[in-house]
This record gives sequence, C-alpha cells and structure tokens, in this order.
Amino acid sequence: MSGPIWQPLPTGEFTGIDWNAPGAIDGEDPYLIWAEADQFAGYHLGRGKRPPKWLPIVIELTSEADVPALVAASSTAWLQIPRVYLNVPGLRFCTARVKKRFFDQLRSNPHLRSLILRFELGLPVGHHTHPLIDPCTPESQPVSAPGLLDGKVLGLIDGGLAFANDQFLDALGHTRVKHFWRQDDTVNGNWPGNQPHHCVPLDPARAGPTPDDMGYGHELSGADIDATMATYTRHGQLDEDALYAHLQLWDLTRPVNHGTHVMSLACGKGNLLHPMDDEASRCDLVAVQLDWSNVLDTSGGAMNVSVLDGLMYILARCAPSAQLVVNISWGTLAGPHDGTSVLEAAMDQLVALLGGRLQIAVPAGNAYQSRTHANATLPPGGSVALHWRVQPDDRTESYLEIWLPAGAQNVRISVTPPGHTQPLPPMAMGQGGTWVNAQGAPLCGLIYPTTSALGSHGTCALLALAPTFSRRRSVVTGPFGTWKVVLSNTGATSTLFDAYIERDDVAIGQNTGARQSYLEDVFYDTSGNLGAFVDHADNPTPVRRSGTFNSLSTGQNTVSVGGLRAQSSAGGHFALYSPRKPDPDAGRPQRPGVKKVPETLRPCDDNPALWGVLGAGSRSGSVVRLAGTSSAAPLEARAMVNDL
Repeated sequence: MSGPIWQPLPTGEFTGIDWNAPGAIDGEDPYLIWAEADQFAGYHLGRGKRPPKWLPIVIELTSEADVPALVAASSTAWLQIPRVYLNVPGLRFCTARVKKRFFDQLRSNPHLRSLILRFELGLPVGHHTHPLIDPCTPESQPVSAPGLLDGKVLGLIDGGLAFANDQFLDALGHTRVKHFWRQDDTVNGNWPGNQPHHCVPLDPARAGPTPDDMGYGHELSGADIDATMATYTRHGQLDEDALYAHLQLWDLTRPVNHGTHVMSLACGKGNLLHPMDDEASRCDLVAVQLDWSNVLDTSGGAMNVSVLDGLMYILARCAPSAQLVVNISWGTLAGPHDGTSVLEAAMDQLVALLGGRLQIAVPAGNAYQSRTHANATLPPGGSVALHWRVQPDDRTESYLEIWLPAGAQNVRISVTPPGHTQPLPPMAMGQGGTWVNAQGAPLCGLIYPTTSALGSHGTCALLALAPTFSRRRSVVTGPFGTWKVVLSNTGATSTLFDAYIERDDVAIGQNTGARQSYLEDVFYDTSGNLGAFVDHADNPTPVRRSGTFNSLSTGQNTVSVGGLRAQSSAGGHFALYSPRKPDPDAGRPQRPGVKKVPETLRPCDDNPALWGVLGAGSRSGSVVRLAGTSSAAPLEARAMVNDL
C-alpha cells in the first residue's frame, strides 16, 4: 500500500513565516505551526475558509518588561490587550488579539521582540477572531468596576453555571453570585452536528453588556440577576427555565452541567441528608462561564486564554483587601508537567504578586487508567516504539506531545500510519513536515523544534492527526487504528522522554464528537489492578499510570487535588483514575522538575461501587453524581474558604 505524501512545512498564510526555513520553528508554539499547515481546519471545523483576521494568543513577557511596556511598543491596529491586565503592576503575562502585522513587527522591530519571551495560540473561532472592545492604549488607566467585593470571596471558572439554583441563593432568596461573566457571544454551541449556518449574537439587553475591561463576552451583576429572577417568579416560585431562556443561557437547558455540579460542591448548601452550613455556603461568589471553545478545543490552547482572562476578571471584581479562593476544575493532559507552561507560570506569578490574597485549587486529573502517558529511557543506539490507538468516529483532531530534556538532540522520531508497513521519513530535532492526501490536505503533521514555547525546559515534538470521521465533506479525515511512533537515540549518551496524549473526551453534560485515543502495549496490565507491576522500575512497558497529571496543576503556587474514595475497599482508598500520593513510581528516572504527586487529596468517589459524589443538577432540587478530581478540587476550595 502506498503511503501518504511527505511535504515540508508551508509558509504560514497568517504569520507570513516560512516554517521550513532553518530554525523557524524553534522556540515557537507547534500548535500554531500545525494550524497554519492545515489552514486552521481543526479550529474552523473545515478547510477552505479564509484565515481569521485576528488570532487570540497568551503572552509571557521578559523579566524586564510589563504590560504597559508592551502596549507602548505596539499598536491597537495589530495587537489588542484587555484593559484588565493593567490592574496588577508587574504582571508579565497577558492575553491579546493579534493581526498578521503583529508577526511582521516581531521580525522587523527588535524592541518589540525584546519584550516578548514566548506566546501560545488560543482558539481562533467566532468572536475570538474579532477585535476587542476598548483595548489597552498607552493612555489607558485601570478600570474600576462597581460593586467590588470584600471579605471572603469564592471565584469559579467553569462551564454551565446555573447561578439561580437555590444552592447559590442567600437566606433571602437573592443570588450570591455578585458578578457573572460569560465569555461566549453567540446563541448555541458550534460543535459537530450543531454548526449553525449563521451564528446569532447574544442580545446585550438580555445577556448583559460587554465588560469594558475584558472587551468581549457579557456580564451580569448580582442586581441584574436578582431583578430578572423577580420577573420570572410567580407565587414565590422561580421559573428557572424561563429565566435562563430570557438570559440566552442555552447550555443550561441541559439537566446536568459540569460547572453547576462543581460549584455546588465548592459553595452549595448540601442536601437533606448532608446539609452544609459554613462560610463557603454563605460567602459572595464571582463566576466565569468559559467560552464554548474550551469544550470544543482538543489542543488546550483555548483554555490558556479563557482561564487567564477569567482569573483577571475575578480579581478585578474584588477589593484589594478581599481574601479570594478560585476553583478551576478544568484542564488537559499534555504539557511539560513541570510548571513551566504559560498558564501555570502566569497563575504562579499572580499568586506571588498578590501576597497571599489569592489561592487557586485545581484538580490533579483523571487519566491514571487512561493510557495517555509513556515514559522510558533511551539508551545509546536504542529505540522505543509507541503504539497510539486512534479511534473511529472521532470528530476532533488528536495530539501526541513528546517531551525531551535539554541535550537530547540525537533523538529521531519516525511515524508509521495505520495500514502501512513503511514508516514516513524520520524527523530530527529542528525539523517538521506534513503528510498529505492526494488533494494536498494534511492527514497528520510532525513539528519537532529544538525548543518549544509550550515549556521552558527541553523541547516538545508535536504529532497532530486529522479527525477520523465527519459528516461534512469539507472536513478532511485521516485513518483510524494504531499509529506506530518510534523514538531512536543515535547519540552516545542515554536520554529519556515523556509522551502525553492530549485530552480528547468531554465534560459531563456536553457533546463534541470527541473520542479519547490511548497507548497500547503487550506488557501493560489492563485488568485495573492497581497493585500490578505497571509502575514498577523493572516493568518493560513504557506506558505509565504515574505522571498522568492535569497540565494545569503542576505549578508551584497552586494547590493540586487528587481523588479518594470516601469509603475504601480492600484494594485501597484511592479513586481509580486519580494520581497517587505517594507516587508508586517515585524511583523511575524522570525529566527535571516533573510533578507527579498532588498537594492534597479529597473524596471524589463514595465507594468502589458508587463512583462519584452527589452534587447539584442544573435545576433546584435536582442531584447528579459526578466522578473525577473535578469534584475533589472544589471540596479543597471550600476548605480554603472556611480556613481563611
């Protein structure tokens, strides 16, 4: 069988960068390179469309720079930063919308280049490709929002937040959510099978105005929510369906939402069997409902922009004297896992700059049994083969990141697609290419820079795959089955690697057409026996349970939370999907700084027979069961609030 055709990386239509030039991919975001190679097909959900006019990115500045310096060195004609980033002096991180000219300026303006350490791509769909409203200019001053909160405040960043649920009302029936920002701008979600021909903008008179300091989305104050609740209350009973319909909160038509469940665990009143009466059940709340792109995007890039903007919004709604805890039960699987991703570094600096006024709880991840991580040492002249099983009917792109420490320049990577006996041309560090079908559309791509913007240590090679199924003719699909990825060490010294498959499943209550891929190995014990030799030092399989950590949760100043069973069994008290503490693989060689053990543990399963814990459904009085460390993190956030 003939294989796909190998092609070098093209010149980017948006960035204007010849990615095939020597050194062009080094230090850059490989997801941006892949997006340009396949014409943003994974972001527009189909090829052939025009490139976006604006791209959302997240930026880390050099140690000598800050946001005002970047604003002074640029123009809002091609770089736009939300004004909220002026609120924290000394902050070296921000999000931005950039036009093509931004990349031209990076090449021609040495001063601008000297300010920017690295940047990552967000998700260029919908309103993210539009300019911001009232972005930063050199004359801009921080925006002082009305109704700043003081005392103990809990912030929530999640999706599907049913703020009118009685779990989040005070004793007088008023909402405790004093500020609510929804990041989306249109009615209905743009997922496979539900792409509207024309996206209908939200009505600001109903969804709320765009906050001046954010430049996109819609904001409701607590007074707005209370007034609308009063309008839809008859004989003392709130019609929640009518309320959410009026506010155009289309995702809350679902009976179950991830964010509502998480929020109830963090600050709800409990249920009749387990009522809760504590500081967290009475404190003021600030809620950020993530843009739908965070559910749709399997690269994780949308999360970096949306979560950082969400954190800045929450901080901007609190007085300088407020004591703030934020829960972020979100995350991805790939990344450096050493705290050097842009978002993790940004959260670490925010916590440090605010001197203890901000605490952030994050889940440790649910992939312990998912076979999404491989770790092995490559001896001189040796090789390791990974077998990556990509599933049929996967309507999203799939990604495998291979992380190597500094000094691993002699590692070659070769890929054999399903159904083929001959590998594609092997790649050395500093190279990249795509493998295209007869029409020239990429089925997969490998970008292998010497350094990567995704982390600060070593490098990351990205293997990106097209979806395996679509009902739309414009979507290019690739083969499903087992992709063989071989890492070969041609040098004279040993090195090691970590391979992480990016998350490609969906949050409870959602539907994106995603299907999680995984690694296969003949020596991997799939029985579910946590006492098996899978993570022992002498185990021959490279597939590891240990190290399957949420890539949002490996920072130095955030609190990662693993999962426990409330009632243990003979097999132990850990939730089967959660990272352990202590780590059973502690003696295995690892890249410097990699984090594998959560700071703390909280219950997220009742017992071996009943996975998950009970929390609120979308409507008042309803309860649902949600398993995962997404349930453990809000319990820790609740304890943080109570301990303030």
